[in-house]
Amino acid sequence: MVIINGLDDIENYLGKEIGMSPWHKVTQEQINKFAEATGDFQWIHTDAERCKLESPFKTTIAHGYLTLSMAPHFMEQIFKVENVSMGINYGLNKVRFTSHVPVNSNLRLRVKLTELLRKEYTAKMTLKLTFEIEGQDKAVCVAESLALLKA
Repeated sequence: MVIINGLDDIENYLGKEIGMSPWHKVTQEQINKFAEATGDFQWIHTDAERCKLESPFKTTIAHGYLTLSMAPHFMEQIFKVENVSMGINYGLNKVRFTSHVPVNSNLRLRVKLTELLRKEYTAKMTLKLTFEIEGQDKAVCVAESLALLKA
């Protein structure tokens, strides 16, 4: 866990990887709960038997948006910004799902601070999010996450 001490300290991370999360196993139960929450019951996510027969992956895979939705969970394990009154999600840029996440894969996130726009009492951070699965060199999702912080 990286502790960032306020807005001034954030500048020390510009252009650097802040850290990476521990591995998280993506289970069928998690995939099914995401399907229930979003209404996306496409068979490649929820029907293991059909996947064995018809899917090129031969198993169920996580929704791309499930992978992306793990960002807050992972980021709170990677870093914390202290001595700010508020931090909010400002949005995403350039989201790409570059590979699939098979059920029971171990997933993690790497975070890099790529841009920082400072004003006296605020900062807008652009974070490069790179989601990886264990045993695969190619990222499964890459996105830019924007966050606003207020001193």
